[in-house]
Amino acid sequence: MKTLRITGVPEHFNFPWRKVVEAQPFEKERIVLQWTDESRGSGQMNKDLREDNTDIAIVLTESFLKDFEAGNPAKMIGFHVKSPLNWGIHISGDSPINSVDEIKEPSFLISRPGSGSQLMSYVLAKREGWNSDTLEFKTVNNLPGALEVMNARNPEMFLWEKYTTKPWVDSKKMKRIGEVPSPWPCFAMIATNKALAEFGEVIFQLRDLVYQASKELQSSDSAIDEISENYGLDAPDVEEWFAQTTWAVDAKISRTQLMNSMKTMKELGIISEEIPLENFLTSQQLLITV
Repeated sequence: MKTLRITGVPEHFNFPWRKVVEAQPFEKERIVLQWTDESRGSGQMNKDLREDNTDIAIVLTESFLKDFEAGNPAKMIGFHVKSPLNWGIHISGDSPINSVDEIKEPSFLISRPGSGSQLMSYVLAKREGWNSDTLEFKTVNNLPGALEVMNARNPEMFLWEKYTTKPWVDSKKMKRIGEVPSPWPCFAMIATNKALAEFGEVIFQLRDLVYQASKELQSSDSAIDEISENYGLDAPDVEEWFAQTTWAVDAKISRTQLMNSMKTMKELGIISEEIPLENFLTSQQLLITV
């Protein structure tokens, strides 16, 4: 038996992947799918792709493109979530600050360098008129790490998906003082060059099974309850999140959208140049539209 390793954050976005992995659709081909939760986010998953610790990862689009530019030996095989990610801006629940307008010296807690929690700080800085060159960062690995170091005296901001953090906001351990949406499709499916050579068409068959699972979930009457139960979220919150989320259901990628996204990333300093699509896309297995 061969093992095809897949890594993603332990969040509701990846429920279609979990359903497909649970079904083990390639057992007859003697291939076992192995899912790993990675709470440290996209920066760590890019590291895992580089170090051959995973074959496929579901990574934030901006984080992968930044790491690809720096030499990540992997390709995008398609999008997973086409809608933006709504990032909550969080500080200690005991802080007297109640809005982003009150932040005078912006500093951030991040999961690791190159993660979405860091890169989205540049999006926020541009929106708020802060000098990106003076932003301060402290690495905390994940959400529990952020909760551990947050304190009322120092309003270090932590950017994380707002429904994932909502239980801690509701319990007053964190305070959400604003939101910032990503100006691009949020999650991409990434496979290493080594895995593409070893598993070939199976990777794209797997991708298409996830697209089918995503399509079924988006029209399912039971999806809200299933996600609520599996991820420990309140059903009304899942329903609100569900209404804002669009999973990819096919291998279409808009050239214009992706080029515009990279233009924005370049303006923010996330990437240094717009990357030719053929460099990082598995073009022959994608339908690239206008």
